Amino acid sequence: MKIAIIGTGNVGGTLATRWAEAAHQIYLGVQDLKDEQAQRLLDNPHTSLHLTAEAVAQAAVILVATPPQIAPQLVEDFGEIDGKIIIDATNAIQAKPAPYPTAFHAFEALTKAEVVKCFNTTGFENMRDPQYGDLAIDMFMAGDSKRAKEVATQLAQDIGFANCYDFGTSEQVVLLEQLALSWINLALVQGQGRGIAFKVLRR
Repeated sequence: MKIAIIGTGNVGGTLATRWAEAAHQIYLGVQDLKDEQAQRLLDNPHTSLHLTAEAVAQAAVILVATPPQIAPQLVEDFGEIDGKIIIDATNAIQAKPAPYPTAFHAFEALTKAEVVKCFNTTGFENMRDPQYGDLAIDMFMAGDSKRAKEVATQLAQDIGFANCYDFGTSEQVVLLEQLALSWINLALVQGQGRGIAFKVLRR
């Protein structure tokens, strides 16, 4: 799969690395080709560095792992993306892309892409290694596009998540961001540490 990664920090960089290891083609999209974080990711297989519009043009899937408030500006930077899939991995906890409640809603309103919220509910360490003993942890998603959800599920399983549970339509995106806030609360505010994760269990 051809994937543009927009945002090369902890989450974007980790997903770029894991998906490259899974033999996906990764196009890192940056504003500055000398970006040091992005340069370090070039050690990965199947990975190349481009300006944002060029990376997006070559990809079928766009993973956004940036501050959520810049979503409207990213839409301008992307150029033509009709029919592409956007995976929104952001959380509008401290800042929002006004007037939209989340980056997901901004992308949905401002583009003709198929948008899914995913890879936002846990720390990057759990994306790097989703295995806890004999159990693999779960990922979660929300949105209105069946095709985008199928892609998100495949990409989650490609890097070791057991399941990618569907939270529902775009109406549940804010709830999914609250799940992320719950993880942050437990891990950081309550001091449980970043080595915790969510897993759905059944009897």
